[in-house]
This record gives sequence, structure tokens and C-alpha cells, in this order.
Amino acid sequence: MKHKFKSYNVEEALQKLMHFCAYRDRSQKEVEDKLNEMHMIDAAKEKIIIELMQEGFLNEERFARSFVRGKFRIKKWGRIKITQELKKRGISSPIIKMGLTEIKESDYRSTLFELAEKKLEKINEPNEYKRKGKLADHLMRKGYESSLVFDSIQEIL
Repeated sequence: MKHKFKSYNVEEALQKLMHFCAYRDRSQKEVEDKLNEMHMIDAAKEKIIIELMQEGFLNEERFARSFVRGKFRIKKWGRIKITQELKKRGISSPIIKMGLTEIKESDYRSTLFELAEKKLEKINEPNEYKRKGKLADHLMRKGYESSLVFDSIQEIL
């Protein structure tokens, strides 16, 4: 049984990807994956990616910055988790560093503190040692650095 898929010429694919990138910032890897789904040949992929970059539809630094802002503000992720996710999306270390400058240190610490206080209210554990452990595990799963996590736990308790 043969699988049918729509074939695109370079111009159609470019238009489709311009819409794809205009909807929200995308990483180059996401665009490449989309081109693979469209069964584009390598030469066409390269041409389309270059065109998207020249036209400002594809910008890794802008993607990293908006990704960092969104995950920190909305999901309240820490730097470690954000960095891991950006690496998964094929973003280079220097660009990740630039993206992380979107987080102010004061906001970072106050968010960590808020998360810790909120979680502490929900932990029903009489043993203080276990309570601290559960709280630390939760905050580190969110991607916060262990030194900051333990500092904030000391401050709260």
C-alpha cells in the first residue's frame, strides 16, 4: 500500500513555513522537522531556511529569549530545566546564555521563594527532615539550582 502525501514546490513550502514561523517563534530544528514532514529535498530545505532567516521569520536568539521568558513566567521553570529544553531543541550554548539574560536575578529568587512557600503548604509530612526533602525535590524538578533551593528552604524554615 502506497502512502500518499501532498508534494510542495519550494515557493509553497516557503509560504507555509512563513505562516508556521509567524504564529510563534520557532527554532531551526522545528523548521527542519517541518520540512522533513513535507518530504522536501535537502537543497530545497537549505534554500527555505536561508530565506526564512533573511526575511526575519527564523531567528534562534529571538526564539531562545521568548522561550526563556515564557517558561519562566508561565510555567515557573528554573534555569536548569530551561537550558535542558533549549538544548533538546538544538539551540547552541552561547545563544542559551543570551536567552537566560531575560530572567532578572531578583525575579528568579522571588519566584523560587513563592514556589517553595506554596508547595510547603501542601506537604502533609510531620517529619521535618522528610518535609524539607520533598520540598527540595519539587523545586529541583522545576529546574532550580540545588544551592538556591537549599538556601530558600533554610530561609523559610
